Amino acid sequence: MKVVIAPDSYKGSLTALAVAEAMERGVRAVFPSAQVVKVPIADGGEGTVDALVVATGGRALEAEVHGPLGEKVCARWGVLGGGAGAVIEMAAASGLPLVPAERRDPRVTSTRGTGELMRAVLEAGLRRMVVGIGGSATNDGGTGMARALGVRFLDGQGRDLPEGGAALARLARIDLRGLDARLAQAEILVACDVDNPLTGPRGASAVYGPQKGATPEMVRELDAALARYAEVAQEATGRDVAALPGAGAAGGLGAGLLFFTPARLRPGVEIVLETAKFDAQVRDADLVITGEGRTDFQTAMGKAPVGVAAAAKRHGVPVICLSGGLGEGADEVLAKGIDALASTEPGPLTLAEALAAGAALVEAAAVRACRLIAVGGSMRR
Repeated sequence: MKVVIAPDSYKGSLTALAVAEAMERGVRAVFPSAQVVKVPIADGGEGTVDALVVATGGRALEAEVHGPLGEKVCARWGVLGGGAGAVIEMAAASGLPLVPAERRDPRVTSTRGTGELMRAVLEAGLRRMVVGIGGSATNDGGTGMARALGVRFLDGQGRDLPEGGAALARLARIDLRGLDARLAQAEILVACDVDNPLTGPRGASAVYGPQKGATPEMVRELDAALARYAEVAQEATGRDVAALPGAGAAGGLGAGLLFFTPARLRPGVEIVLETAKFDAQVRDADLVITGEGRTDFQTAMGKAPVGVAAAAKRHGVPVICLSGGLGEGADEVLAKGIDALASTEPGPLTLAEALAAGAALVEAAAVRACRLIAVGGSMRR
């Protein structure tokens, strides 16, 4: 019996690798002779670096960069095994958890640290990189990232604008003369799991601004600033990207990457599964177990467990999803290739209790699922 275990992280509790290890213990408790293959995954947000480093046998590095509010942070990035390039995640440099709740203000937060990570990859001599852009604290259209790579954003008097999305309302000109020439030889795959445009009712500011501390007034201010930015950036680069799916991802970082680098946006889970050679692993499997911290209606829209299920279904392999919690619309994933869905919570628990006992709860849930599989296998037909 071959079991492929491919979970996302349980954010705030367990990394994807820790979840996979707990699931493996549960499987082996019921099927001790099973062949178990662990493929930790991610969809472009937190955990993307670890997932790809583990999958390719690469190595993790750290770089000191500027955080969303300009303070120095230590951000993790990875060199992929087999000469496959590098992976960074903007969450490590420009992510929402890096900003205390009382200081969250998307008018001033910056993606500069993400650009500094990209520069670290280029300085390491690597020209292929995967950039995960989930979990941002920013709404600056990727201008901080672009600044770190040599672009200047100027007002009507030729002065550099300050960091942050609000200042883009005064943008008059973009100077590309200092843009890092090494980008011309780079291949940049952007792991993006949303299809929002840059501006408008479904844009970066309206949809994601409130999660980052924006009031309704701030949302209107930021949306207008990004509209001005899109107009000037199109004139400077000759690229019309604002309406493209994913341009509004990560507070407009998707648009910034499309404007100033040779980036291509793809669903994050597809990039991770492809890099991990998941198709080859699942081809002869008998069962796939996936999961995430919380499964709800958003999962069915293309999050990591659904990507895993789609790959498994190409080979007719059944899929079980074990998640930390089940929310509204969780059953929608059953129409997306997942055959069975269960929570790791055995009964009423506080959030603190669930987080503290995360690994034990995942292991126990895997035991329960495998016992049911064993019962099914022994039933008389």
